[in-house]
Amino acid sequence: MKRLARTQSLRLSPLAIAIAMASAAVPAIAQEDTTELERIEVTGSRIKKAEIETQIPVNTITREDIESTGLTSVGDIIQQLTASGSSLNTRFNSSGNFGFPPDGSGVGAGSATVDMRHLGSKRVLVLVDGIRWVNEASASGVSASTDLNTIPASIIERIEVLEDGASAIYGSDAIAGVINIITRRDFNGAAASAYYGEFDEGGNTKAFDASLGGSGENFSMFFNVSHTEQDGISSAVNENSAVPVPGTGVNLGSSRVPGGRFRFRTASGTVLDLTPNAGQTQPVFNPAQTGCTRTDGFHCFTGADAFNFAPFNLLLTPSERKSAFGQGRYDFGNGITWYARALYNQRESLNQAAAEPISLGPGSGNPFADNVVVSRNNPFNPFGIDLISSGPGANLITLRYRPLEGGPRQFYQDVDTWYFGTGLEGSFNWGERYFFWDLNYARSSNEASQTNLGSYNIRRISDALGPNCANIPGCVPLDLFGFNSITPQMLGYISPIVRDNSENNLQLWSANVTGDLFEMPAGPLAFAAGYEYRKYDGSYIPDAITIAGEYNGVPSLPTAGEYDVDEFYAEFNVPIYAASDTHRLDFSVAGRYSDYSTFGGETTGKFGLRWQFSDEFLLRGTFAEGFRAPTIGELFGSASRFDATIVDPCLVTVTGGPPTAPAANCRQLGVPVGARQLDPQIGVATGGNPNLEPESADSFTFGLVWSPGFAANTGWSERLDFELTYFDHEIEGAISAIDAQTQLNLCTQTLNPLFCNGITRIPAGEIDTFDNFLQNLNTIETDGFDFDVFWTLAESDWGKFRFAWQNTWVNDYEARGATGDLQPQTVGIEVNNSTIPEWTSTARVDWSMGNWGAGYTARHISDSEEACGGAATFPICRNEPATGRNRLGSVTYGDVRVSYNFDWFDGTQISLGVNNVWDKEPPVCLSCTLNGYDASTYDLPAGRFTYARLDVKF
Repeated sequence: MKRLARTQSLRLSPLAIAIAMASAAVPAIAQEDTTELERIEVTGSRIKKAEIETQIPVNTITREDIESTGLTSVGDIIQQLTASGSSLNTRFNSSGNFGFPPDGSGVGAGSATVDMRHLGSKRVLVLVDGIRWVNEASASGVSASTDLNTIPASIIERIEVLEDGASAIYGSDAIAGVINIITRRDFNGAAASAYYGEFDEGGNTKAFDASLGGSGENFSMFFNVSHTEQDGISSAVNENSAVPVPGTGVNLGSSRVPGGRFRFRTASGTVLDLTPNAGQTQPVFNPAQTGCTRTDGFHCFTGADAFNFAPFNLLLTPSERKSAFGQGRYDFGNGITWYARALYNQRESLNQAAAEPISLGPGSGNPFADNVVVSRNNPFNPFGIDLISSGPGANLITLRYRPLEGGPRQFYQDVDTWYFGTGLEGSFNWGERYFFWDLNYARSSNEASQTNLGSYNIRRISDALGPNCANIPGCVPLDLFGFNSITPQMLGYISPIVRDNSENNLQLWSANVTGDLFEMPAGPLAFAAGYEYRKYDGSYIPDAITIAGEYNGVPSLPTAGEYDVDEFYAEFNVPIYAASDTHRLDFSVAGRYSDYSTFGGETTGKFGLRWQFSDEFLLRGTFAEGFRAPTIGELFGSASRFDATIVDPCLVTVTGGPPTAPAANCRQLGVPVGARQLDPQIGVATGGNPNLEPESADSFTFGLVWSPGFAANTGWSERLDFELTYFDHEIEGAISAIDAQTQLNLCTQTLNPLFCNGITRIPAGEIDTFDNFLQNLNTIETDGFDFDVFWTLAESDWGKFRFAWQNTWVNDYEARGATGDLQPQTVGIEVNNSTIPEWTSTARVDWSMGNWGAGYTARHISDSEEACGGAATFPICRNEPATGRNRLGSVTYGDVRVSYNFDWFDGTQISLGVNNVWDKEPPVCLSCTLNGYDASTYDLPAGRFTYARLDVKF
């Protein structure tokens, strides 16, 4: 076990001390009279009691709700909640040039995660039947997030979403909320379901599942198998995704082009920046022509020569998921029940990017590329001189080539998830009191492998271009000088198959007990207490050529680590006042102590207040201390690279715009006057930090629930509910890397070593190295409101109607770095492929009459704006002339569905639906890395999605 050589002193708040004292008194008072508890389990509390249900804000998604969305991924369903933020899904074509994010998690290709309150998916705890689920293995790192594609929708009874901090109840990660997925248990008979859906532009989805269940006098069981297959959609089908940045043509495309780009210094000292004329397989170079007016096989490189990589990408990534799930329960009598559940889930997915570029010369990011010599004796070198990138006689500034001959990069993921859980549950009497207890064991693993085709071995490229190729066994001289110049024999020498592997494992034991301790004037004092032990281990093993530094793509090194944690908690529900069952005041308090092998002890507390004035009106509020322990990838993640899209303030932009940083500062940083940024992507070194401390958080909610009596059980209304909740979250010591663009801006503006250290430049002025490792930043703060209305009308001759309107308003979001520097992400601003809309809203109406059912859902996302980056000089960026920014307008999507129930067998239902029925396009995003829109916020720009579903019960 890798353990850090340091400890953290135990921090006990007054709240935690009070909890500990109350817990110590339990045996002495446990023989007081009590009444039997109602066995009701609520996400957000360990106390099994009916009153807890309305004490905390929990959003429940029923099985009927899941089926009505027309979606087959649990992640896609939860991402449509109004409180959900930006997170990965299959609309992210996330391999290729994305590289490795600073948190050590890898790219998460093919996964679907969930974010609550825009605080990040790693701050949301995912439970299955109240037990932690294993974090994903992305095949390129060790993630801190859970892949919801490992949990098939067909096994879910309901999803409970706690939109509140709950570290005192569940431990680390539950800062922004908790997702508790409840599986199907009480099922008798057999059922099968078949599903087909397709976008206007293709990308069909096929799904099938079958279930079998039964029960007897003392046992029950449920089994399910499912298969889901989703086809991909090319980025070429949409005009905005078919170019690097919408509205800019190829001007912001890649400078790594088919045919090659050659920037070098001639013997006379003249710098040439050349590319072959179109179609030239063997261009002829005339050294006497020293300028851009040329009649040989070359011309000077311009923006019109940039490569359009976009059509080779994917709008929707193909994915296939297969799963088998089973669980059973056996009642031994005497209040003791044994349970066991197991799951196996396999995912095969694909990401694709344009042909992998080859970059040679200073600042290329690889020693073999940085120190290359293109020999004049290479039979294909048209320049007749050695092109030397470093050392004496260095004359090569850059050589860039896009080998279309090798085809696109393809990243195939194969992800296996295993889960086994078992335990005992029971109840007992202590005196006249009734208690529930449970013992649980779970072991889960997420193992991923990624096979990369279409990449290259940079050492072999260097050998094949250099002077010693003839002396190297098997070496084939390489031709990077012209269009379609690489032969199959050349490809065979430089093209490996790259295989990466990663895994995340979790093992846990837990024990819990809950019951009433003694009677108080307003009712019984209820409690829950327990212990949990967890052990985590994970690793990422890149391909051998990557470890050796020979991989032409994004470099990385292995990651491995493990840690364990012991935790103890206690929770109390204290009745303060009770005039009747519908007029009462309750106070809840909880505390948890966690002892980590990596950093020591941490204590968190939580308290809540529930004041029910009548059967119509309820006030409730909570205050919670939270924390999140740094994970394996964050602690032990090795140095890797992330290719970020950045505008260098000291350089002439890719499109010819002037530098924006002070000229004197840029000269001091070693940037020559007139130096130009050749490519919008800059390699940023990322990695973990073993000195990270846990994040700490304070969360506050306050709200009301009003169910007016005048709308209950009347001729026109069956029930009407209003819910209003104010939320406020503050995180201190947030684990993150400073935004790379912000860091570079601050460096060039202030020359502060805190921002500039780790950023170096080559003599031509471009960035050579850029360190952007994890650290404990200062704070993240956000607050806002949720407002929901639920109305069920009385049944009439027109059928039965149900309305639901759910809203989230984000009032403020602010993140600051370690020195207090303001990060760019805030409300209504698109940054790094995500935005925080000020208002998100979902309105849904359902109708049923007899065997018929129908519904319509409207999903609204308010507008945002963005900095245009390299597109600032183009007309498409002039939506907001006063600010010089681009506006991403508001969007409202409409989904419609209809169903009919037949009396065949035990029940047969046919459902038809169209999502995005009005064919709304997402707003154009100029700063987004791929496909011209924000895939974490908006629907796919591939037209309507039409689906049909058949459910049969036997």
